[in-house]
Amino acid sequence: MNEINSEQLDTKQRILDAAEYLFARDGYRGTSLRAITGQADVNLAAVNYHFGSKEALLEEVIKRRLLPLNETRELLIKQVRDDARKEGKTPDIREVLLGFIEPTLLFKESHPEGENFMTFIGRSITDPDDTVRQVFHRFIKPLFHLLFETSCEALPDLPKDIVFWRLHFSIGSLFHTLHVCGKFQSDENIPFHSDMDSQTLINLIIPFVTAGMKA
Repeated sequence: MNEINSEQLDTKQRILDAAEYLFARDGYRGTSLRAITGQADVNLAAVNYHFGSKEALLEEVIKRRLLPLNETRELLIKQVRDDARKEGKTPDIREVLLGFIEPTLLFKESHPEGENFMTFIGRSITDPDDTVRQVFHRFIKPLFHLLFETSCEALPDLPKDIVFWRLHFSIGSLFHTLHVCGKFQSDENIPFHSDMDSQTLINLIIPFVTAGMKA
């Protein structure tokens, strides 16, 4: 029984890895179930057995990476907020943004397949098809609410609608960074050096978005 369960787990893992890789390379709509089964070296019945549909497979691809990442970002943002409250201060907007952005950019280097996932998410933001975005937004919504409310605490003199839009501009900068630095981005499309390590990118983007939020 244990051997059967182990084999099934291995099959499911291979399907998820294959889908993640191909979604990053070719996009969700550009990837067929046949391509996924070929990459994973399984038959179509295995995909149907473990996931039921391509849409359900997409959801699992996103959940397995995004939910643990969200937990990390949530803890960091809450720590900044709670520490500030204990000291009777407003949260530092730079630290709030850092709590969201730093784990995101470090993720692609701290996980073996993290780069595929981040490339996939960065690509999906600019994809005309919004299937991936709808699933992604559903899982990111609680974290965004925390980020927004904490940012409002950090910038009490700004109207909430201004904080809301500036936060969207900041997150857009992050997603565009993921897209430009994606694993499968063609060098011909980028007339400058884009192969930067995550820490360098963090050091570049944090002052930029912090200034934008405070402007």
